[in-house]
Amino acid sequence: MGQNRDRGPLERHARAVLREAGTAMRRLEPRCARAVAEAAESAIACLESGGTVFFCGNGGSAADSQHLAAELAGRYFVDRPALAAIALTTNSSSLTAIGNDYGFDQTFSRQLEGLGTPGDVLVAITTSGASANVRRAVETAHALGMTVIGMTGSKGASFAALCDHALVTPHPSTPRIQEGHITMGHALCELIERAMFPPPRGAGAGRKGASVANRDAGAVKRRRGAAIGGGWLKRRGGAAKPRVRAAKAPR
Repeated sequence: MGQNRDRGPLERHARAVLREAGTAMRRLEPRCARAVAEAAESAIACLESGGTVFFCGNGGSAADSQHLAAELAGRYFVDRPALAAIALTTNSSSLTAIGNDYGFDQTFSRQLEGLGTPGDVLVAITTSGASANVRRAVETAHALGMTVIGMTGSKGASFAALCDHALVTPHPSTPRIQEGHITMGHALCELIERAMFPPPRGAGAGRKGASVANRDAGAVKRRRGAAIGGGWLKRRGGAAKPRVRAAKAPR
């Protein structure tokens, strides 16, 4: 009897939480779709030119960084060549050494100084917009000639203003902001993958794990190989990468 009585209040609370989350997610499409598309365009240009997309964040945002980097380096919907994506949150030796020797606010920026190059992209995630190490990473990225995609919440306006593209979950609550971030992050990965690895003519969107035509994969490998063998290495001298349009669907 006691269990049956307890189930009512818990279920009511569960419904309230899920309702609030659903309402927050419904706000993303009208408010954030254009920003997500523009961010995807920058990431596609970077990857098509042989560049790297970096991710950083603290706590849950660190987990989101690793999650999204894995979607690009592994796969999202289709089998295809790996994409260059690195989460700056994973090397515990680097994080602790830099934090100990230079200060926690340099845990990401110091890594970017050694790894980032002009034309690369940084996806910087902070629900509050106040994380000192994420903000410093943004400053370093810009100094290196990188593009910054920022993810934050409704209280992170000053952080959003620092970024080239701002993906802002329109909610003040940290859990709802994080849910918005992973939703927009998934959309970002899907847009990148669809543009760079379009399905063969007559094929649908497919389920996760569907194969990409060999000619599409080969074409992307050749483009990336040319970028690495030619212009990409020259970037390390400081020249900015050319902007490349998203790959079109095969005719």
